[in-house]
Parts: sequence; structure tokens; C-alpha cells
Amino acid sequence: MKERVIALGFFDGVHLGHAALLRRAAEEARARGCTPAVFTFDRPPKEVVTGIPCPLINSPEDRRDLVRRLYGIRDVIMVPFDREMMTTPWDEYVTKILVGRYHAVHLVAGHDHHFGHKNQGSPELLAAKCAQLGLGCDIIPKVEVGGITVSSTYIRRLVELGQVERAARFLGHPHVLSQEVRHGHRIGRTIGIPTVNLTAPPHVLVPSHGVYATRVFLPDGTSHPAVTNVGTRPTVNNGANVTVEAWLLDFDGDLYGQTVRVEFYRRLRDEIRFDSLEALKGQITADAAATRLYFAEQPE
Repeated sequence: MKERVIALGFFDGVHLGHAALLRRAAEEARARGCTPAVFTFDRPPKEVVTGIPCPLINSPEDRRDLVRRLYGIRDVIMVPFDREMMTTPWDEYVTKILVGRYHAVHLVAGHDHHFGHKNQGSPELLAAKCAQLGLGCDIIPKVEVGGITVSSTYIRRLVELGQVERAARFLGHPHVLSQEVRHGHRIGRTIGIPTVNLTAPPHVLVPSHGVYATRVFLPDGTSHPAVTNVGTRPTVNNGANVTVEAWLLDFDGDLYGQTVRVEFYRRLRDEIRFDSLEALKGQITADAAATRLYFAEQPE
């Protein structure tokens, strides 16, 4: 039987508030010789209960990757939020699911974590239940940056506004989007600026329309600075679907069908319509220079 120290939460964005939980879980797991784990859901419980789509900072795949890559959590238990989960009383959620099914010996939760049927489980009830069952338990207080409580709701707003530098301060890492590269219109190639095209998964936020200094990570672990346009590409597309289109600097190759990770560092400008492809090329060349300068000025 694999005993686990389990951090509880939805972990959208995997921000600095989550970091405190994840570090504590990893530390406790090391001390006990157990497996550090996260228990989370495939979709926001609020969306299932209310029926109202809830835009997410990250896809389930990105949430899983961030938890593992940044915090060394090996087990990411991502379960469907279905009727069973929605109707399980809070105490059975602890005894039958976390302990019975997933062998929790220590639980870590945030100061505002609620769980179980009608969200009746609270941090106070969790701590009391763990004490009764002889489980370890940590309730992590809120984390603030500059007097503002770190929350997914606040970070979501920053991403929507394109304020990716400020979002990174609260996330503790750049905002990310990982997705498979699709075929675009190949217009970039005709002006000597080949790009990779990504489409955000359903219900996942992309930063507000504009051009960003980004870094694109390839499947082999290497990365390249990139100029990334988020929007409808009005010069070549007359404004249809939203796409994420990255021009990788100092890279020549075909990434079609491969999954890449885009990290957003700075918003360079609004998306604008140009009168000609030549004018567009001139602006993107200037964006590339701004991107190179940005990364040259960053400490290693």
C-alpha cells in the first residue's frame, strides 16, 4: 500500500498560495518516507454545480505539469467531479476517498478550502477529523503579495487584461499555455517569418489580444525566445477565431503535431491591422528586437 501526503485544492494557475501547500506536502512526505500527492478535479466543481462555464487559467494538462515540474509532486490524482463527488458528505470524503481509496496519512489544505456535499467541509472540520483519525494535518494561511491575497480569481483577471508580468508575481512563474502545434495559413512563411499556431483548449483563458515576448519550450527540453501574437490576426485573417501564433527566434524546423509550452513574459503592444504584409513584417521584426532585448536584460 502506497501511503501518501496529499495536498487538497483545485490548483488553477498553481500560484504562490498553492506553492505553500505543495512545498509543505513535499516536505512532510520526505520526512515520513511517503509519496507527495495532489488530489484535485478535472473541472471546476462550481461549474458542475451551477452549470455556468468557468474560464480557467490553465488546462488540466498544464496544471498537472506545473505541480510536477515546479514542486516535485509525483502523484497528481485528478478525478472527475461527478455526482458521486458532488454528493459525498464531507466526512466520508475524508474517510472513504482520501484515506480509504488513496491512503492519505497527512492532509494539507488552504485556509479557505471547502469540500464535500454542499461544500460543508471546512478547514476547521478537516483538522478536527484528522485529529480524530490520527492523521497529520496542516492548514496553510493565506499568502499575500504587496498586501493583496494571492488567488486564482485575481490572477485570472490579470491574464484577461494581458498583465502577464504582474500575473507572474502572483503565480511565482510565467503564465503558460501548452498545446499541440496546428497548421496555420502559412502566410508567415511567405514573408520570411514562419510561425507555430496553437489553439487554446475550451474554457482556458488566453491573455488579452496583443503581442507578447515569450519563450517556447520544445518537447526535447530546449527553448527559444519568441514573438507571440494572441488574437484574430486582422491583417491576414479579417478577424475570425482567436489563435496563439508564435515566431520562434533562431529556430528552423517543423513542429507540426508536437506539443510545445509557451511562457508569457511581457506584453509588447496591442494587436493592430496593417495595410500590407510588408508593414506587418517590419513591425514583427521590431517586436523581435524588443523580445531579444527583454531576455538579454533578465538575470540568468
